Amino acid sequence: MTPQQMSEQLGKWNKEELDSFLIEITRDILKYKDEQGYLLERIRDSAGQKGTGKWTAVSALQYGVPVTLIGEAVFSRYLSALKDERVEASKHLAGPPAESIKVDDLKEFLNHIKHALYCAKIVSYAQGFMLMREAAKE
Repeated sequence: MTPQQMSEQLGKWNKEELDSFLIEITRDILKYKDEQGYLLERIRDSAGQKGTGKWTAVSALQYGVPVTLIGEAVFSRYLSALKDERVEASKHLAGPPAESIKVDDLKEFLNHIKHALYCAKIVSYAQGFMLMREAAKE
């Protein structure tokens, strides 16, 4: 899919149960294009940290609550910061070429992605509420 097609899909999802700030800004980033082309192609694939995810993950460990989605998000950010190591590893651990990946039914594939995102949203709320419930007991 092109960045424009992905943006349009996220725009549709943002009018449904996946409505969220992150879906909205991702849609906007995907569709942004200037004289140099799509912005997406110029974004460094390395995320910064503000510390709130780490703080939440540490709190979850202290309370014994499995807040796995936030924990994995924090680890993914740490991994993304290892840009040089990832580039070097990709030279030795190449995946399949993009053109070899075929999707027979794009509509069905997108529906699976939509449902996976929705499931993750539900799980993140459930885990967050579990953590708040434990913290409120003090």
